[in-house]
Amino acid sequence: MSLSEARFHDLIDGVQEEVEDVFDDSDLDVDLESSAGVLTIRFENGSQVILSRQEPLRQLWVAARSGGFHFDYDEASGRWICDTSGERLGELLGRVTLEQVGEELAFEDL
Repeated sequence: MSLSEARFHDLIDGVQEEVEDVFDDSDLDVDLESSAGVLTIRFENGSQVILSRQEPLRQLWVAARSGGFHFDYDEASGRWICDTSGERLGELLGRVTLEQVGEELAFEDL
Protein backbone atom coordinates (compact mmCIF):
# COMPACT_ATOMS: atom_id res chain seq x y z
CA MET A 1 0.00 0.00 0.00
CA SER A 2 1.45 3.35 -0.93
CA LEU A 3 1.51 6.34 1.38
CA SER A 4 -1.02 9.10 0.92
CA GLU A 5 0.46 12.43 -0.11
CA ALA A 6 -0.42 14.01 3.26
CA ARG A 7 1.08 11.14 5.28
CA PHE A 8 4.21 11.15 3.11
CA HIS A 9 4.75 14.88 3.74
CA ASP A 10 4.11 14.47 7.48
CA LEU A 11 6.65 11.61 7.65
CA ILE A 12 9.30 13.56 5.74
CA ASP A 13 8.74 16.71 7.81
CA GLY A 14 9.05 14.65 10.98
CA VAL A 15 12.21 12.82 9.97
CA GLN A 16 13.89 16.01 8.78
CA GLU A 17 13.09 17.68 12.13
CA GLU A 18 14.57 14.70 13.99
CA VAL A 19 17.74 14.89 11.88
CA GLU A 20 18.02 18.63 12.58
CA ASP A 21 17.59 17.97 16.32
CA VAL A 22 20.45 15.43 16.35
CA PHE A 23 22.77 17.92 14.65
CA ASP A 24 21.57 20.80 16.87
CA ASP A 25 22.33 18.70 19.97
CA SER A 26 25.79 17.74 18.70
CA ASP A 27 29.02 19.69 19.07
CA LEU A 28 29.48 19.79 15.31
CA ASP A 29 29.67 23.13 13.55
CA VAL A 30 26.99 22.62 10.90
CA ASP A 31 24.78 24.85 8.83
CA LEU A 32 21.27 23.45 8.46
CA GLU A 33 19.02 24.77 5.72
CA SER A 34 15.52 23.49 5.14
CA SER A 35 13.64 24.68 2.09
CA ALA A 36 10.89 23.21 -0.08
CA GLY A 37 11.28 19.69 1.30
CA VAL A 38 15.06 19.67 1.05
CA LEU A 39 17.28 19.59 4.14
CA THR A 40 20.89 20.53 3.45
CA ILE A 41 23.50 19.83 6.12
CA ARG A 42 26.75 21.70 5.46
CA PHE A 43 29.75 20.71 7.53
CA GLU A 44 32.64 22.97 8.50
CA ASN A 45 34.97 21.12 6.09
CA GLY A 46 32.75 22.06 3.13
CA SER A 47 31.15 18.65 2.62
CA GLN A 48 27.42 18.24 2.82
CA VAL A 49 24.57 15.78 3.13
CA ILE A 50 21.25 16.49 1.45
CA LEU A 51 17.90 14.90 2.31
CA SER A 52 15.19 15.50 -0.26
CA ARG A 53 11.64 14.30 -0.69
CA GLN A 54 10.79 12.61 -3.97
CA GLU A 55 7.03 12.96 -3.93
CA PRO A 56 6.11 11.02 -7.10
CA LEU A 57 8.05 7.99 -5.81
CA ARG A 58 7.12 8.51 -2.13
CA GLN A 59 10.81 8.21 -1.34
CA LEU A 60 13.36 10.08 0.73
CA TRP A 61 16.63 10.57 -1.11
CA VAL A 62 19.96 11.18 0.60
CA ALA A 63 22.98 12.57 -1.23
CA ALA A 64 26.34 12.24 0.53
CA ARG A 65 29.99 12.17 -0.45
CA SER A 66 29.78 8.37 -0.76
CA GLY A 67 26.81 8.44 -3.14
CA GLY A 68 23.07 8.71 -3.50
CA PHE A 69 20.63 6.60 -1.50
CA HIS A 70 16.89 6.08 -1.91
CA PHE A 71 14.67 5.24 1.07
CA ASP A 72 11.17 3.79 1.24
CA TYR A 73 9.04 4.06 4.35
CA ASP A 74 8.42 0.72 6.03
CA GLU A 75 5.11 0.83 7.89
CA ALA A 76 5.87 -2.35 9.86
CA SER A 77 9.04 -0.95 11.46
CA GLY A 78 8.11 2.73 11.21
CA ARG A 79 11.47 3.47 9.61
CA TRP A 80 12.94 4.65 6.33
CA ILE A 81 14.83 1.76 4.69
CA CYS A 82 17.32 1.99 1.80
CA ASP A 83 15.82 0.32 -1.27
CA THR A 84 19.12 -1.31 -2.27
CA SER A 85 21.04 -2.11 0.92
CA GLY A 86 18.25 -2.45 3.48
CA GLU A 87 20.13 -0.01 5.70
CA ARG A 88 18.04 2.17 8.02
CA LEU A 89 18.17 5.93 7.49
CA GLY A 90 19.69 6.43 10.94
CA GLU A 91 22.45 3.92 10.21
CA LEU A 92 23.30 5.64 6.94
CA LEU A 93 23.31 9.13 8.48
CA GLY A 94 25.59 7.94 11.27
CA ARG A 95 27.93 6.33 8.76
CA VAL A 96 28.15 9.29 6.36
CA THR A 97 28.64 11.77 9.21
CA LEU A 98 31.54 9.65 10.46
CA GLU A 99 32.95 9.37 6.91
CA GLN A 100 32.63 13.07 6.14
CA VAL A 101 33.61 14.73 9.41
CA GLY A 102 35.04 11.96 11.59
CA GLU A 103 32.35 12.41 14.20
CA GLU A 104 30.03 9.69 15.43
CA LEU A 105 26.44 10.78 15.98
CA ALA A 106 23.57 8.55 17.05
CA PHE A 107 20.43 8.60 14.93
CA GLU A 108 18.91 5.64 16.83
CA ASP A 109 15.26 6.47 16.31
CA LEU A 110 15.52 6.86 12.54
